[in-house]
Amino acid sequence: MSFEFTRERRERLESLLEIYPTRRAALLPALHLVQEQLGYVSPEGEEHVARILELPVIDVHEVLTFYTLYRTRPMGRRHIRLCTSISCWVRGCRRVQRRLEEKLGVASGGTTADGEFSWEAVQQCMGACELAPMMQVGDDYHGPLDGEEVDRILDGETSRGEA
Repeated sequence: MSFEFTRERRERLESLLEIYPTRRAALLPALHLVQEQLGYVSPEGEEHVARILELPVIDVHEVLTFYTLYRTRPMGRRHIRLCTSISCWVRGCRRVQRRLEEKLGVASGGTTADGEFSWEAVQQCMGACELAPMMQVGDDYHGPLDGEEVDRILDGETSRGEA
């Protein structure tokens, strides 16, 4: 399976290449464009970015796997990242983790049977310690969390502590 940017994304990348001092400097935004198009960065997407930016594929792969914000496999339509770093751990992220497992019926790293939700516990700090325990749903941060708040978020209601 090959990958090509849509015309719109290719044009966005071309405009980015005009403002960065080197092609390599556009690597992170290029990976964002692949993820925006596919929902994750596939090996074919990595190769496509490497060709455009004139980089070895291994350089692209190393950057892709270093940052937690990139996904390397398909996820649910609504992807959840639960922070388990020290601040969230001290404030009760384990209770939130158990609630996610119970409510969604899948462990960390899993996707619900209907493909609506996927979630993962991440150990890297997500930079919102004031919301501990917190989770990210799509681009939105939610917290502080308890079981009822998790239910409201999953059911589509707004979190009272949303950032």
